[in-house]
Amino acid sequence: MPLSTHTLLAETRKRIVPPRTAPPPAPTPRAAVPPLAPGAVPGLGHAGALLRDPLGFLGSLARHGGVVRIRLGPRTVCVVTDARLVHTLLVALARDCPRGAVQDTLKTAFGDGLLMSEGQAHRDRRRIIQPAFGPDRMAGYLAVMHQVTEERAGRWRPGQVLDVAKEMNHLALEIVTRSLFGARLSEDATLAFHRALPDLVKGQIVQSLYPHPALARLPLPVNRRFDAAVRVLNRVVDQAVNGRPGTDRTALTDRPGGTLPDLLRAATDPATGRPLTEADVRSEAITMFGAGTETVSTTLTWLLDELLRHPEVEARVLAELDEHLPAGTVPTPEALGRLGYTRSVTQEVVRLHAPNAFLMRTAQVPVDLGPYRIPAGTELLYSLTALHRDPVRYQEPLSFRPERWQDGGGLGRPSFLPFGAGKHKCIGEAFAWAELTVAAAAILRRWRPVAVPGARAREVVWTTVQAHGLRVRLAPRTEAVATAAVRTGTAERAAAPAGTLPTDRARPTGCPFTGTADTPATARPGTATGTAVAPPQPRPPAELRAAADRHADWAVHHGLLAPTELPGYRAYALHELIGHAFPRVRGAELDLLVDMLGWFTVLDDHFDGPPGRRPTEAHALVDPLISTLTDGPRPTAPDGRLLTPWRELWDRQSESASPAWRARAAHEWRACLATFPAEAEHRARGTVPALGLGLAETMRLRRHGSCLYPFMNILERVHGADAPAALHAEPALHRLRANTADAATLINDLYSLEREERQSAAAFNTVLTLQRARGCTRSRAVSAVRARVAHLRQENEELRRDLGRRHPAGRWYLDGTRELVIGVQAWTSTSNRYQVPGGRR
Repeated sequence: MPLSTHTLLAETRKRIVPPRTAPPPAPTPRAAVPPLAPGAVPGLGHAGALLRDPLGFLGSLARHGGVVRIRLGPRTVCVVTDARLVHTLLVALARDCPRGAVQDTLKTAFGDGLLMSEGQAHRDRRRIIQPAFGPDRMAGYLAVMHQVTEERAGRWRPGQVLDVAKEMNHLALEIVTRSLFGARLSEDATLAFHRALPDLVKGQIVQSLYPHPALARLPLPVNRRFDAAVRVLNRVVDQAVNGRPGTDRTALTDRPGGTLPDLLRAATDPATGRPLTEADVRSEAITMFGAGTETVSTTLTWLLDELLRHPEVEARVLAELDEHLPAGTVPTPEALGRLGYTRSVTQEVVRLHAPNAFLMRTAQVPVDLGPYRIPAGTELLYSLTALHRDPVRYQEPLSFRPERWQDGGGLGRPSFLPFGAGKHKCIGEAFAWAELTVAAAAILRRWRPVAVPGARAREVVWTTVQAHGLRVRLAPRTEAVATAAVRTGTAERAAAPAGTLPTDRARPTGCPFTGTADTPATARPGTATGTAVAPPQPRPPAELRAAADRHADWAVHHGLLAPTELPGYRAYALHELIGHAFPRVRGAELDLLVDMLGWFTVLDDHFDGPPGRRPTEAHALVDPLISTLTDGPRPTAPDGRLLTPWRELWDRQSESASPAWRARAAHEWRACLATFPAEAEHRARGTVPALGLGLAETMRLRRHGSCLYPFMNILERVHGADAPAALHAEPALHRLRANTADAATLINDLYSLEREERQSAAAFNTVLTLQRARGCTRSRAVSAVRARVAHLRQENEELRRDLGRRHPAGRWYLDGTRELVIGVQAWTSTSNRYQVPGGRR
């Protein structure tokens, strides 16, 4: 039978092209056996080295391989030293390598909760608990975190020596209890919990190293203490789960699912279809108490310790908080998301002081880990602390360098695993990051910790790297965080007068000053000029009080005040304003500034009476003062009580001053003093603000009346040198000085509002002007003024950066203008000068 064409072609092709054969398979390399670490001691193996210096020993193993065998008595454990292999262990091999002996110890004590469960049971339980850590809950948690920290920090006292680790333990426990459980623990329960934790941790690590589990049942002291600690923790958790909820419960019950116990009790077990048992609820509660307390409190302790060691980092953190999280405001997720540098700082603390000294997994089946073959039953140990200090992964690993995380430099690194990876990754990661930031912000805004000599934090290693021994002495910060702001040149902020004036949640859609939309205070972090202001040496409180005493004698001597007027006058605490606004001034310069401010205050008070409405009387008071600024004959006045001390003050100011400074200071004192008769003339004619006098014109008139221009000149006097002439010639500096004076005036308007509203003369107060001119409610007028202050401060930060770049020799002057406004804010918010009898404070 003849062949078909198709068959013929096929046969021909076979003869022309030899048949293709598959290449022989490449030889499969035999998986390596992990090397044995050197230094094993007969009978003990490496246990002695591990106990003597856990972190040093574990960190030394990486030089021997990515997986290294060590012997702990009769047991062999493989230590995974390569971060990529740890990531593989936790993610790709999670099913084949469940949790190890350390976690098994707690599983025996506390049951099969999320922290200890595996497989489907773990997945089911995680799905039940996950809603408690959903994004919709975070705002409520942040509010509770902030409140708890403010309450605890509010109980501390100036000069108190704080055991930081102990305080942070109490704080973290209270945050977890009130955030997740909506409850409050009794003081006895709190103390019992913290006393029990060390015995629990020590027992956990010792029992995990026993060569046989039966040893954990022997009546050894460590076992007895561990069992007692377990009982204590169960009692404490029962109180949180079943006790009477605290007042914070509403923060959670208004969200779907209520508290964490509510969420658990409402769920069903997917395996059985039945509700979770109370044992299940308690097991999960214990997991949250353990995981959410010790590691967070330890990290907070290390954070404060690192900030003490690196004040420039603390300064930048405070600057960023000023910009995005002003003091007294409740944090929001959006605000925390803008704290980029603060997040870098917390990441670096967690990297350098990773709380997990070591964790374990167990290979249930033979697995390949990189080039190594791991037999079934092998225990695998890894240390997050050692991984995060690996010099291959991190340059200068033992240095605290937050900048390594800037611009996303560390995000997504497989070598950075503080919360684990894979299916067992910590469910409360976002909660923990937020807690670190919120707690640190609330503490640092209220207090400036000062390290007690010889009492710095030291590492104590069990299963966690604990921070022991840190003790600090507390020094209060000023309300506007003036100390921190001075140290860093932080952006100023517009703070509300606490408890004084009503506010609206919704601000006006446009600012009446500019016609533009309101903008919050968003000045840039760091200094305005690129160089931090040198931190002032702490001024002893007695030095300010002594200046106040000398000023009182000076005022009485010159007839400014009668002795009977001193008590009410001294209640103003004017020396405190100078202390805030000029933090570096000492001695005779301090006395000059206090005398200047006191004199101007007495002058200003004169215009609350008839001279403020009668131009002739106003000129009779002011014109002789202005004439003093000339080089001609000294004027006389019918009432010399203001003129005589003013002559002395002008001589003290201008002594040894340059001609340029003297001319500038004289010009600006004239403008300041001329404001008083100008306002009196407007009142006499009825052309007060909103009645013939526009808002912009009012601000230009009052810009000099605040006395900020003369005090900006005094910055040069106390510095001992003029600011560069080229800087003074800059139009941008003129704008910055005007903004500085306007901001101080507006801040004063907020705090003096009630006092000026009750005066018989028409007040030149911007809040009242807005109410009359724009028909604003009190609340909206206040909000508009605050928005304007915020805008001025933001613009000034931009001006300072530009001017400082072009005139670096004048940075001290630019930063000094910021300190002036900070000082005004700090003082006006606390002084009795604007208090109205029976009014709100």
